[in-house]
Amino acid sequence: MSDFKSARLSEGFDELAERVWQPNQVVRAHSHPFAVHALVTAGEMWLTISDRTLHLVAGDEFQLARNEVHAEVYGTDGATYLAARKH
Repeated sequence: MSDFKSARLSEGFDELAERVWQPNQVVRAHSHPFAVHALVTAGEMWLTISDRTLHLVAGDEFQLARNEVHAEVYGTDGATYLAARKH
């Protein structure tokens, strides 16, 4: 995980946050005013961007552009990921 953190900081990401999601949580379509590069560290999730849905598990990474609309669904054990943000 320290490799992930140092790589993102060297790429200009200015904030790191651990996000913990509850089992079966659903987050409807939304966007953020920052770019995201995240590493799933536990559990599983489904990330929908436009018409494409990614099934992500521990060890997988995903990226979102600033203001990119997306939706999230978390698995039966929830999920945790480390999110690097670029404001």
